[in-house]
Amino acid sequence: MRRVICIVLALVAGFGLRAQQSADGAYALLDSLVLKYVTAIQTESVEAKQGECEFLIGSVRDSLMRRHLAVSLFNYYKEAPVMGDEAVAVWLYDNWFAKGRVAFEGEFEALDAEMFCNMNRNTLLGMDAPSLKARKPCGGHVNLPPAGVTSLIWFYDTACSKCRVESKVLPALLERNVDFPLTVVAFYSGRDRKAWREFRRSFKVDNPQVRLVHCWDPDVDSDYLRLYGVISTPKMYMVAPEGSIIGRRLEPESLIQLLPTAKSINDIFSQKQ
Repeated sequence: MRRVICIVLALVAGFGLRAQQSADGAYALLDSLVLKYVTAIQTESVEAKQGECEFLIGSVRDSLMRRHLAVSLFNYYKEAPVMGDEAVAVWLYDNWFAKGRVAFEGEFEALDAEMFCNMNRNTLLGMDAPSLKARKPCGGHVNLPPAGVTSLIWFYDTACSKCRVESKVLPALLERNVDFPLTVVAFYSGRDRKAWREFRRSFKVDNPQVRLVHCWDPDVDSDYLRLYGVISTPKMYMVAPEGSIIGRRLEPESLIQLLPTAKSINDIFSQKQ
């Protein structure tokens, strides 16, 4: 990738300064250059970013600097500003850390990285959304994701303050911005039946295009915590009619931005039926 060659050369020059600087100073320089590097390739594909990371880490001969670079890249993509780039962090873990090519500095850091990857590798963009069965409020079951429809799966807890804020924002957002068939699955992750019942009474969406489905799994029989990485709430995913994930780690603002794309995918799917 020609446009990052100058950044790569700057990194190599930075490595050469390590002998003249303290370790902290060398790492600070490296971190600054890495940030410029990942910003320069932000609009590239996940595959291109993986290739650039492979080349960059592999170019570093100093083992301590290579480890610091690999960890810096992993941490950046773990909290990536671009939706879907978490796949780069998972790829880095599988191809560099899990294979022993580099190692995290501490055991806790390594365990945290492993947990992050295990909780996210099933729901990366483009993957088929994990199938699971949840319970309806009055008995019976619902299969997720709903087959043949665009769906928004929202994991929440009535005891979660951020969830309560989203529950006030989402209905108006869905009423104003959704003009295609959308199934919203409100998945309660708690166990307080009374609190859940009160929530369902207040959470309404006045839009004929939106179908609202409430469900829960208090015994976690479906393994949804692992399959969808619900280690905290809220969690929101958009799933295309054929079952692939087209939105993850969504917030209300990013959901609004994704809706036109979701509508286009829905229209294409409808035309094929």
